[in-house]
Amino acid sequence: MSTEMINHKIVTAIIIGAGNRGYTYASYVTEAPDDFKVVAVADPRPFYKNRVKKLCNIPEERVYDDWKEVAELDKFADCVIISTQTQLHTKPAIAFARKGYDILLEKPMAVTAQGCREVLAECERNNVYLTVCHVLRYTPWVQKLKEIIDKGDIGDVVNIQHLEPVGYRFFSHCFVRGNWNKESDSTFSLLEKCCHDLDLISYWMGPRKCHSVSSFGHLSHFNKDCKPAEAASRCLDCPAEVESACPYSAQKIYFNSIKTGTLDWPFNVITDTPDIENITEALRTGPYGRCVYDMDNDVMSQQGELTFEEGYGDINHCDFTTGQTYRIPLQDKYTGSIGMHGGADYYMIKTYVDALKEGDKSKILTGGEEALASHLLAFAAEKARKENRVVTIDPDLLLL
Repeated sequence: MSTEMINHKIVTAIIIGAGNRGYTYASYVTEAPDDFKVVAVADPRPFYKNRVKKLCNIPEERVYDDWKEVAELDKFADCVIISTQTQLHTKPAIAFARKGYDILLEKPMAVTAQGCREVLAECERNNVYLTVCHVLRYTPWVQKLKEIIDKGDIGDVVNIQHLEPVGYRFFSHCFVRGNWNKESDSTFSLLEKCCHDLDLISYWMGPRKCHSVSSFGHLSHFNKDCKPAEAASRCLDCPAEVESACPYSAQKIYFNSIKTGTLDWPFNVITDTPDIENITEALRTGPYGRCVYDMDNDVMSQQGELTFEEGYGDINHCDFTTGQTYRIPLQDKYTGSIGMHGGADYYMIKTYVDALKEGDKSKILTGGEEALASHLLAFAAEKARKENRVVTIDPDLLLL
């Protein structure tokens, strides 16, 4: 990292991909305007890039339709935040690494193991720092659990049971009707949604490496075999008695929530103008109004849900030697409005900006090597699922 960048009072960033994730990271300008400034944005969709332009007061000449336009220019910012669609992560990451930008890359790094390796190798070759958005590592509760484990308060960790509680409405929005419902258009669901869970397990396990992986699962629920006999192809056309009994009804998910005044995600995904008229049109003509049992999705499904108060609550430590249970309170609870994940988005972007501002990479918990290791677990698990076998991993060479 150059001394010129370290001496900057404000860390400057370029947003590549101005959708939900890009806008979330750009929003940090409202929390730390003296530390962080977004100086350019690239996105082919006028609504999304103009939203970031307005938020960050970006001049018109720094608003681009294509990331390639930016990559052709001489370097003019400290870092690039790449939050494009999943299959569009690799090429811009490599291009901006060659330009000398430090890179904050939305997960997953790439849709293939080789692509992940290429991104990391290019960043190392050009002496730029790669950070991957495994945001959960930065939350107070993850840090407190890491502290408890590392101190040995619960003895040697030999087993971690970790559940990714994907909400039923979230899953139907993203992985049945939405951008990640087909592997050919994005990637498999374990990599897309759960690589940060594998990252957490790896983080908590510390220096111990994974040697083998097994996995199972299939598209069991969101398919035509489960479609009610009287259901229509679109929720707006579904008989009232069928629609009212369906937890995945687009009318319930979108209409009921917007009546409460909610205008952010997921409504800003299905239409640029989230009001009743535009949402009705989107449900009438777009994928988000289709029956979840009548889609062309091919990623694994689930049924059932575990709910909890996201990002909050205390940690219970049960000491088996004394029979005592200790409640460990979490004092640092984010109450702002940046992103989701219980404040994880805020904690990550704050840590990232502070690290660049101070020239202290040790603050960053999700560098390229750590991210590659956890991504490879996802690829190994998917290989195990498809081949119905245990997959062995070489922990030193990071090879499947």
